[in-house]
Amino acid sequence: MTSGQTASDATTVFAALHTTAGQRVLAAAAELVVEDPLKAATRLRRDAERALAASGDEAAAGVSPADLAGAALTQARLRARGREKFGGRADRMFFTAPGLEQATRGRVTGYRAARLAAALGTGARVADLGCGIGADTLGMAEAGLAVEGIEADPLTSAVAAANVTALGVADRARVREGDAAAVAPADYDAVFCDPARRTGRGRVFDPDAYSPPWDTVLDLAARAPASCVKAAPGIPHERIPEGAGAEWISVDGELKETALWQGAPAPARRRATLLSSAVSEPSVLEADPAREPAPTGPPARYLYEPDNAVVRAHLVAEAASLVGGALLDPDIAYITAERLVPTPFCRAYEIHEAMPFSLKRLRAAVRKRNAGTVTIKKRGSAVDVEKLRRDLRPSGPESVVVVLTRVRERPLCLLCSEVTAPPETSGT
Repeated sequence: MTSGQTASDATTVFAALHTTAGQRVLAAAAELVVEDPLKAATRLRRDAERALAASGDEAAAGVSPADLAGAALTQARLRARGREKFGGRADRMFFTAPGLEQATRGRVTGYRAARLAAALGTGARVADLGCGIGADTLGMAEAGLAVEGIEADPLTSAVAAANVTALGVADRARVREGDAAAVAPADYDAVFCDPARRTGRGRVFDPDAYSPPWDTVLDLAARAPASCVKAAPGIPHERIPEGAGAEWISVDGELKETALWQGAPAPARRRATLLSSAVSEPSVLEADPAREPAPTGPPARYLYEPDNAVVRAHLVAEAASLVGGALLDPDIAYITAERLVPTPFCRAYEIHEAMPFSLKRLRAAVRKRNAGTVTIKKRGSAVDVEKLRRDLRPSGPESVVVVLTRVRERPLCLLCSEVTAPPETSGT
């Protein structure tokens, strides 16, 4: 959208991208996106002038070459950025900048949609409330669900509808402009809601400032036969409704979101799900109501760092049980054990040296290991990592992992190296 354009203007220009002239300009923009922005805009404006002059498309009438060129360049740039979340599919999709920023990446939408479809059955009717650019609408339709996306913003609604057509799921999905809060949840087999957590001023952390607000979202979810609500990964546990199952999801070690489930599928109260680009099946760890608190103990041979999804789900005791380990401190998510046990839920490090934190001693230990590459990790430590890195003045060909933590309020430093458990140790 150019400066001064209204939402209706932007929607008109977006519609023009789907005309013969618009498609020609879009194709040209894909070739020019790597060029200098000013030169690309100038060249594309000339292409747009010629395409519009040769076109008799009514939808392009009244759209200026500058606006058409600008919209095409914007789409080309957003498609390039979108490949990180959607892979090669992004080259067929349409985006808005805020919509791409907030859209769920394809790996997560596919997992969640498959879980919904398995619980509800193929053809079940799902309302995607506040569907944005349609990422989850697409995922659910591709999983065999019948989806209706509802989006209040006219341009975003048009973008979502275009994506439904572009990815060939129009027989199972449709998008309409409307107020998600006005939907009757009981008219569907399930509702999915991903409230907007970003405004023009940036990311929103208070659930009450989501759009729709958190109470409205939970009311819609509660009135549906089944529901899934997407929330920020840092949502406080006390804001999770009673009876809902909370699932923290990470992708390749990066915590992405929380999904709150009610109805089908029958939810576990707390669940950590790890998705990996290297493994097709998710790794799932669920709360064990009978689990005793994890024991504590001094540093052993190995240190385990639980995935952040495990930590946020309060499943560190379950992870410690998997590796036969103990916590260094009862309030900090570092596990130590004598054996190296393979688990997707933790990264493992061999501990070479443990000492009370002292810059002088740590610098000497790093120098003794001839380490020029120092990875610093911390939990429960107030040390400024960047300042410490400068103060260590590392040099040499080797590498070391420095872990900063505390045990019963006493600062502790561990010198480690990351390790991988061999397959033959599995099953323990």
